[in-house]
Amino acid sequence: MATKTETNGPPREWHRPWGIAVGVALLLIVLPLVGREGAGVNLLNALVRFANFVVIPGMTYGSQLALGALGVTLIYAVMRFSDFAHGDTMAFGAMGVILATRVLQGMGISAGPLPTALLALPFGILGAVTLALVFDRTVYRFYRRQRAAPVTFVIASIGAMFVTNGLVRLIIGPSDQRFADGARFIIRVQAFKEMTGLSEGLALRTTQAITLVVAVVVVLALFLFLNRTSLGKAMRAYADNEDLALLSGINPERVALWTWILAATLATIAGTLYGLDKSFKPFTYFQLLLPIFASAIVGGIGKPLGAIAGGFVVAFSEIALTYPYRKVLDYLGFETDSLVQLLSADYKFAVCFIILVVVLIWRPRGIFQGRVI
Repeated sequence: MATKTETNGPPREWHRPWGIAVGVALLLIVLPLVGREGAGVNLLNALVRFANFVVIPGMTYGSQLALGALGVTLIYAVMRFSDFAHGDTMAFGAMGVILATRVLQGMGISAGPLPTALLALPFGILGAVTLALVFDRTVYRFYRRQRAAPVTFVIASIGAMFVTNGLVRLIIGPSDQRFADGARFIIRVQAFKEMTGLSEGLALRTTQAITLVVAVVVVLALFLFLNRTSLGKAMRAYADNEDLALLSGINPERVALWTWILAATLATIAGTLYGLDKSFKPFTYFQLLLPIFASAIVGGIGKPLGAIAGGFVVAFSEIALTYPYRKVLDYLGFETDSLVQLLSADYKFAVCFIILVVVLIWRPRGIFQGRVI
């Protein structure tokens, strides 16, 4: 008679998502009760500071990286090459949004408390899509018809990267620019202190909330498109098996067209959200290429869910390892003269480089078992 084999691992219940949700809910119930005690107030102050400088920035930055990595992984899955021009495509799309924002502001049009850039976003998307299609029709389609090796496409994308970077610098300039308007904060530090009575304040910027909301909406829309529409299913079939898809009558040029449209749209949204949250500088978007590729590879290149997960892994790793924890530890009763900072903020990009190297060596297929690079 067969018997069930016993394992030494944790119970299956702990792996269920609702188990995590129940744990978080219990934590939110217990913490206010602890806060009524004198000793618990410092714990709440420590948690608020940690949320203010690690959790909220990590969620925001992770959402921006996830959107950028989705574009990279979409191109890799369908077109079968790594697009090194994606970071500068983000810059080009964001540049279009900035120029359209200035025109709208000059006409007296605004979005009230929200940034005017949200109204200008379609114009930036149109510009980025046009640029991507120009490169596809003049460069990539030729090599696609020649059945060129993937490395040929990669080299071509590097050339497209330099051209795009030069265009952005020529049109809008290399300097740092800010284009966020409207209300700056949803929750202000002083208002939070008065509301809670804590000495540590929590701030939530409008751009951070917009980033999270837009990222959720865009991801849901993308997954609905890929799973519910005939075109999305055709793109998935082409990505899984090109030869079989061609035999089924799928038009490869139509698939390529919509792949570039979606990738350029995601790049523009990610670039605009990053510029609103921080600032716009063309060279910064060139630097973003490393964490975006790291996000796609960590999650599993070619896997949309992996791109999202990888974006948050990379973002929280960068922020958590470069944040000074001295004030948090002071609230917890561990006073120290050191900053308690594992790495200087100057080494932020080195963190994602280390993550990238480690994943490529020990788990090259990533978290969601994507394709091997």
